Amino acid sequence: MDSYPEAVKYLYRLQWMGQKLGLENIRFLLERLDSPHLRYPTIHIAGTNGKGSTAAILASILAEAGFRVGLYTSPHLVDFSERIRVNGVPISHDSVTRLTRRIAGTSGPDPVVTFFEFTTAMAFVQFGEAGVDLAVIETGLGGRFDATNVIEPLVSVITGVDYDHQEYL
Repeated sequence: MDSYPEAVKYLYRLQWMGQKLGLENIRFLLERLDSPHLRYPTIHIAGTNGKGSTAAILASILAEAGFRVGLYTSPHLVDFSERIRVNGVPISHDSVTRLTRRIAGTSGPDPVVTFFEFTTAMAFVQFGEAGVDLAVIETGLGGRFDATNVIEPLVSVITGVDYDHQEYL
């Protein structure tokens, strides 16, 4: 992968894996990346409605207070890089390309990771490299097997919960 479009194409191909519940794959991957998610404190945001807004507002308040803050959300609106931000600035296309290449080389053929597991690992590595003071992490589908549940948050915030995704949770 030599370019951002190639990296994003690779990432989107991982979507064929669909949703896979369980933390084994993400733990395996993060272990091979030297556990970047344990290098900084985190705040975990879960819920059905409002978790993205809550995460963005909280990250903004913390950055305004002088902290260097990582923010991981999904989905993106326009560009993949919006998912991973440090003090409001999206991850660079060069960093997406470099990290995709690195993580793909680390993950190996087995176990095969999903798109969300891969991008979660990418966010954790990026935040470690960026030297964040703390990271605000939004869950994906949520539930106890969500890939973000490998963090040990200082605080967890749960917004309103509804009955969506029952077939997965």
